[in-house]
Amino acid sequence: MTTRTRILTGITTTGTPHLGNYAGAIRPAILASQDANADSFYFLADYHALIKCDDPQRIQRSRMEIAATWLAGGLDVNRVTFYRQSDIPEIPELTWLLTCVAAKGLLNRAHAYKASVDKNVESGEDPDAGISMGLYSYPVLMAADILMFNAHKVPVGRDQIQHVEMARDIGQRFNHLFGNGKEFFTMPEALIEESVATLPGLDGRKMSKSYDNTIPLFTSAKDMKDAISRIVTDSRAPGEAKDPDNSHLFTLFQAFASKAQEQEFRAELLQGLGWGEAKNRLFQLLDSQLSEPRERYHQLMSRPSDMEDLLLIGAKKARAVAAPFLAELREAVGLRSFVNQAAAPVAAKKKAAKAARFVSFREDDGSFRFRLLSAEGEQLLLSRNFADGKTAGAVTKQLQNGDALDVRTEATGFSVWLDGAAVADSADFADETSRDAAIAALRVALTPIED
Repeated sequence: MTTRTRILTGITTTGTPHLGNYAGAIRPAILASQDANADSFYFLADYHALIKCDDPQRIQRSRMEIAATWLAGGLDVNRVTFYRQSDIPEIPELTWLLTCVAAKGLLNRAHAYKASVDKNVESGEDPDAGISMGLYSYPVLMAADILMFNAHKVPVGRDQIQHVEMARDIGQRFNHLFGNGKEFFTMPEALIEESVATLPGLDGRKMSKSYDNTIPLFTSAKDMKDAISRIVTDSRAPGEAKDPDNSHLFTLFQAFASKAQEQEFRAELLQGLGWGEAKNRLFQLLDSQLSEPRERYHQLMSRPSDMEDLLLIGAKKARAVAAPFLAELREAVGLRSFVNQAAAPVAAKKKAAKAARFVSFREDDGSFRFRLLSAEGEQLLLSRNFADGKTAGAVTKQLQNGDALDVRTEATGFSVWLDGAAVADSADFADETSRDAAIAALRVALTPIED
């Protein structure tokens, strides 16, 4: 059975995005989200920000700036799930469930924690000086981010690969302890994009706020031009040949230019183009690509309520997945309703009688179809036509076997796919929120009941 690849990316909200963030992470992620075979989850990691920053104003400003940057950069919120981590209460609850199975020895090996301990020891401090539980258990929160949505691929830098591996370890441990043969969590894979640009800053080192060498992204054209004018170059005068392959300025130009523009610029540098004019060419290239997104960015920043509305819609979409899944996990660990725990066989039979059910029927043309009805009798799915009853029965059996559902949305409806073919459809709903709620109800209805 073919399933769409689920991709998840989080951005910590502690700073203002610069040109390096845009080229290295934001732009490629927006392009990846346009893949029809991918389900993309992008979130503002504002709980993570609390580990690194204790300035509330900075965190609030950064949340707005990063949200506006993604939206201005062309992120289509109708194609992806875009949300704030702090709007999903299921994430901290899952963090605690995972904390209770995460080995302390595993967390002791986390690179960020070890680096902080080593720094303290080198300076003669207590090994744990200044280290919060937030920093120590950061990998568990990251595991919850990933495992809550059963992401297949997690694009990360090389320094974050360990965290994805730890999410796998913690997820496997939970599956082993509570799965009873069921794999609650998909094992995520770190996705390292070797082709993604790591842009040099003004001084040639990696562009980073910590080096104070960044080029602003959306502040103003003047700020961008001023920053570009400070790019360090060699002392070759106008008329002297320049070496493009050892020029930070050329590397920056290359990251935004077409192949033809890159070749033309290379040729001009080899022919002696002056550095001042070369910087002007870089500014013109960037400004031509970023002026419209810059205008959208400032419009968004001036209308925070618009962003708030979009993020709350994203949170509803995310919670339509998270809430029923967390209910399964609570059930698995024993956090169950007393009412539903009656041990008598009669009670179990009553529960089964009220469960969702398939109803098969035959059309006038001789084909077979089925409906999936909720416990209340509401139609959740209507199948396509099948040539015989045996095929229809096999499809209903496959839908009940506990595999991940391949649900594909279209406008205000959705379809369910098996082995690359659509097998059933929903009704059309009043809006996307109602549609997403119906998908969540469908997933719950098709969750196998464990004996």
